[in-house]
Amino acid sequence: MARTEPIIAVNDIPTSTKFYQDLLDCTPTHGGSSFEILTDDSVVLLCLHRWTEHEHPTMKNPSNPGNGLILLFRVDDLYETYERAEKMKAKIEEGIHYNNNSLKNQFTLWDLDGYYLIISE
Repeated sequence: MARTEPIIAVNDIPTSTKFYQDLLDCTPTHGGSSFEILTDDSVVLLCLHRWTEHEHPTMKNPSNPGNGLILLFRVDDLYETYERAEKMKAKIEEGIHYNNNSLKNQFTLWDLDGYYLIISE
């Protein structure tokens, strides 16, 4: 079995951790100011890495975050997740709607560092 554990570069680990924790009801499991691992029921959803730390070649320049990247999260509680996003005053691009390509309901929003997120059932 193979699975991905995406790592994105962010400006502020604690602030981004809270954003994703509030949105996805996930748990931070690593701690620290340069790296965090967010999990749901011990499964890694997303890792957060501070820009310019550790000399990773794709994390050196924060001027163009997320170019060519969409983070897709499948959730069991789409409407509750949407309500949390609204309560957080997240930058919602499009409310809950039916996607004819995926045949699923979803909504889209931007995170604090400019990453485009799709939250889908």
